[in-house]
Amino acid sequence: MTDKELLELAARLAAEAGHAIMGIRRAGDVRVERKSDRSPVTVADRIAEALIVEGLRAAAPDLPIVAEEEYEAGIRVPPAPRFWLVDALDGTRGFAEDSDEFAVCIGLVVDGRAHLGALALPAHGEVFAGCAATGTAWKGSMTGPGRHAIRVRAAAPPAGVTVLASRRHADDLRLGAWLAGRPVAQLRPSSSALKFCRVAEGMADLYPRLGPTMEWDTAAGQALVEAAGGAVETLTPRAPLRYGKAGWLNPDFICHGGAAA
Repeated sequence: MTDKELLELAARLAAEAGHAIMGIRRAGDVRVERKSDRSPVTVADRIAEALIVEGLRAAAPDLPIVAEEEYEAGIRVPPAPRFWLVDALDGTRGFAEDSDEFAVCIGLVVDGRAHLGALALPAHGEVFAGCAATGTAWKGSMTGPGRHAIRVRAAAPPAGVTVLASRRHADDLRLGAWLAGRPVAQLRPSSSALKFCRVAEGMADLYPRLGPTMEWDTAAGQALVEAAGGAVETLTPRAPLRYGKAGWLNPDFICHGGAAA
């Protein structure tokens, strides 16, 4: 399959998973269980992941899949030159607490780099997709046709940058120290991979993440942001975040648009 076909596949499955998640929410089935690391999981996580994984395997059986809930269940897939990273419900806490800040993330890694990705924001009815290799990034609706190209904000506004921070880490002293001296107009706590989408479409400038994330949390978002003209980089040394690491654990990183980071 071509990159265009793979991107369309990922976008379609992200939207379908988003519809399934919203159907589960409307049915009121948001019971929370705890995984081995004490993080939350719901039936929506499992149903959405099964839908995505089945669709990816049917359409592109040659591409391995590393999916969060399968990994938790003990399914270990080694990195490959090309493989999918799937987080079918990023922001489970928000979903369970009736927040709108959760996302569906499907990313394709090629040679250790985030290559293309699609994200759905089910509560907002939005779907995003981008291919870093071609610089193609768009936003559309989960419910109908119509898309438009998106780009990161080219430069910081005169009043200063808009910073998105993890809702659970917004008061982290390290974040305050990192932002010290930077012209910050607004600091907005936010949850899930939604933050990548808002940077990619130019609604925010910076998303510093000074805390642990997993590769399936970031691959789709990084591909989208890079396709829209931004970057997702480690802090020391400053370099693009890479994939296929031992344990799938990311270091601290900064996601940014055109504003200096």
